[in-house]
Amino acid sequence: MVLEKLGSSLRDALQKITKIGLVDRDAVISLSGDIKKALIAGDVNVKLAKDISQKIRDRALNEKPAAGLTAREHTVNIVFEELTNFLGKEKGKINVEKKPLVMLLVGLFGSGKTTTSGKLAKYFKKQGKKVALVQTDTWRPAAYAQLKQLAEAVKVDFYGDESERNPVKILKNVQDKFAKYDIVIVDSAGRDALNKELIAEIVGVNKQLNPDEVLLVLSGDIGQAAENQAQAFHDSCGVTGVIITKLDGTAKGGGALSACAVTDSKVKFMGVGEKLDAFEEFKPKNFVSQLLGMGDLETLLKKAEGAMDKESAEKVAKKVMGGKSMSLTDLYSQMEALNKMGPLSQVMNMIP
Repeated sequence: MVLEKLGSSLRDALQKITKIGLVDRDAVISLSGDIKKALIAGDVNVKLAKDISQKIRDRALNEKPAAGLTAREHTVNIVFEELTNFLGKEKGKINVEKKPLVMLLVGLFGSGKTTTSGKLAKYFKKQGKKVALVQTDTWRPAAYAQLKQLAEAVKVDFYGDESERNPVKILKNVQDKFAKYDIVIVDSAGRDALNKELIAEIVGVNKQLNPDEVLLVLSGDIGQAAENQAQAFHDSCGVTGVIITKLDGTAKGGGALSACAVTDSKVKFMGVGEKLDAFEEFKPKNFVSQLLGMGDLETLLKKAEGAMDKESAEKVAKKVMGGKSMSLTDLYSQMEALNKMGPLSQVMNMIP
């Protein structure tokens, strides 16, 4: 499940409200305190966690419920709205109409930058876009081979130079080929920690490339260090969006989620598994809905559409509606489609 611990803590806090008979001042204060603790325990920046809980408290105590809503429903709705506002309110948009749309991925070692480049390429290719992957990571020995393998797996074009140590020179040698693509994704180098060498390299690549999107890739387990990293990258290359990886496991995730507040940009995508398909647009309302146990039917339907052939689905549906039993072949195809949708725990989490 995505951010299981944080989601569990937030749901526990809300359940206290749903179980009591009267939502009074003490109940609201207790709820806001529980939410603040849950956010801080989930690695959300302490100041941000305090601000969110204070807004929830002030609104719940001072706003009158809308017509038809009970005080309990009104309070739950405020929690939902404030958590959504914290995550950017609306989903981050990428102008895919521009051609070529050039995207630069930045981040430290271990963030999953190269794998994310492959996932991003597959995501756009499924939309019918002509995509190219470009290697400029000359620091990590396996970077060239890994990105090339990902490009072959996704079946998109790949550019790079295994013998060249200067990333700016690599770009100069291949930039004239970008015009024939819809999307160009450039994977940059990282380091174990932020240092002057990495910042100088990113500044040089950014200046040469002049990308339309600079996406900061952060691991969900980064913790409170996310704020300083996000600020440093933003200062060096002007981050326009954040991609959070490794949100499928036990990662707390709050630190990475806080990065959008620091960079004044939105989380645009999230990685929810190891497979190249385990990659989704980040939609704040849907994400918060899952965290609070309200499900996410929109994403569930999209996953189902991508996993199942429409014609086969209609054929099985007609059989069932007509009172006919499914064959073993039908059952097998259904199980295969379910497997393509990802881990069962993730699928179940999208059901309210």
